[in-house]
Amino acid sequence: MAFQDSIPDNNCFGCGPDNEKGLRIKSTWSGEDVAICRFQPSVHHNAGPRQYLNGGIIATLVDCHCVCTAIAKAYQLAGRKLGTGEPIWYATGHLSMRYLKPVPLKGPVDLEARVVEVGPRKIRLSCLVLADGDPCAEGEVVAVKVPSDWMGQGNPGRPRTR
Repeated sequence: MAFQDSIPDNNCFGCGPDNEKGLRIKSTWSGEDVAICRFQPSVHHNAGPRQYLNGGIIATLVDCHCVCTAIAKAYQLAGRKLGTGEPIWYATGHLSMRYLKPVPLKGPVDLEARVVEVGPRKIRLSCLVLADGDPCAEGEVVAVKVPSDWMGQGNPGRPRTR
């Protein structure tokens, strides 16, 4: 089962299955500390040149794939099935991208995230973006653990206040 399908109340634009207008990516483990994701872009995800994927969409894919991988890793380290018990949440603390070449819209985009370092409050991941097996972008994400009530209460789309 995809990580995103086990994370409760996930309305994120990139990875939330509850967001009808979002990208709705699906990430799964493919090995020890490695998660994969396949995304099929739509024509409206284009950059200026209509045949290439927008760079912001690429960064969103990397960000969401890596943060969901960090959440899955944290549940794994806690010895719990993803989405069970007290919620474990991570958010983006740092995102850096290196674009190597344009990503064509015509076919699927594959992402491979690797857990590089695990600390008590942060998980660092690297991510490779591939099109037709060719590396097109690289990203690094530092996912930071946030309180379990981070999602807040109240009106959708309205941030929680302290």
